[in-house]
Amino acid sequence: MINIKKYAAIDIGSNAMRLLVANIVEQEGKETQFTKSSLVRVPIRLGQDAFTVGEISNENIERMVDAMKAYKLLMKVHKVERYMACATSAMREAYNGKEITELIEQEAGVKIEIIDGKKEAAIIASTDLHSFIKPEHTYLFVDVGGGSTEFSLFADGKIVASKSFKNGTVRLLNNMVNDIVWQEIEKWIKTVTEPYDNVTLIGSGGNINKLFKLSGKKQELPLSYFYINSQYQFLNSLTYEQRIAELGLNPDRADVIIYATRIYLNAMKWSGARNIYVPKIGLSDGIVKAMYYGKI
Repeated sequence: MINIKKYAAIDIGSNAMRLLVANIVEQEGKETQFTKSSLVRVPIRLGQDAFTVGEISNENIERMVDAMKAYKLLMKVHKVERYMACATSAMREAYNGKEITELIEQEAGVKIEIIDGKKEAAIIASTDLHSFIKPEHTYLFVDVGGGSTEFSLFADGKIVASKSFKNGTVRLLNNMVNDIVWQEIEKWIKTVTEPYDNVTLIGSGGNINKLFKLSGKKQELPLSYFYINSQYQFLNSLTYEQRIAELGLNPDRADVIIYATRIYLNAMKWSGARNIYVPKIGLSDGIVKAMYYGKI
């Protein structure tokens, strides 16, 4: 007997907004399967507003309302029985963030929760990592967003340390991350990884997924430090236009991918990691699983 449920997750990030519709397949005597039914990404760069002027612009508020109306209709036609919408860094910092969530609930009928960095890291870490995490190994999980980067250290199969830093691709693009933030990240990574040998990175976020896709590797294989470093040099050698035309990157990905690569590279360097695994996971996957397992 198979039972299929449909859940949806809305991730309102600093660089883009995503709607994930997931099939949850329950089968007696077997592990529950989570599969992607639909993923719709809208490139509304809220961080550009929030991090530079402190509020979301009227134009972007209108775009958000329209996107949420569309998401609401998509959830209806997909017959989604449960959803959760989470907003992260940009909405946390915009002083009109709460006002916008109230407007969207009124206009589009979508309730949004603005979550803090700690909850964001916990939701992402609750995603299905067991196929990558071996209890005898140590992993530094790195999720790079537009406004912040979440780090979690896994040892003996459990999270032993977790921290969120205000260092993300949209902030870096706007030259809003000073050396002190980089030094804090370096110190934190070196401190938490110091007791362990052979740390391996696990990366999540749209940019590392794109880098992985460009590598042409099989999903279960890692990318090496050498590969990430050579890609960083290669991307830097291209113009913004060349990254779009020659690599097929979205315009809102082509300008931030270099900054994301720099964060992953530094995390590998400071933790001594030689490899990075890239499972297809993110905040939206985490929301679906956390809802299903009653964690949120």
